[in-house]
Amino acid sequence: MKGVVEVICRPSAAAGFALAGLVAEPVSEAADPSPPIAALLARGELGVLLIEESIYESLPAELRVRLDRSARPVVVPFPGPAWSGARSAEDRVVELLRRAIGYRVRLQ
Repeated sequence: MKGVVEVICRPSAAAGFALAGLVAEPVSEAADPSPPIAALLARGELGVLLIEESIYESLPAELRVRLDRSARPVVVPFPGPAWSGARSAEDRVVELLRRAIGYRVRLQ
């Protein structure tokens, strides 16, 4: 049985999670990520769900809303490997706060 932290990511990121001791559920670009996510949610023991941002953004709107409003599991989108410029750390924190409290805050 897997633990309370689960990872949904592209195959290119799965090896990194294995090195950290987490088992990742790899989802290819062409595959629909909704069935593995629904299966994880149905188990009920899930505490934290890490989802690669590109997968999270490809989910149907109703599933994203369900995940955003969920108190358990805590859903944390994370950036996948990229060679282009990344968003600033402040932008990331502001987006996480917006998702957590439902309101966009301004950091000064």
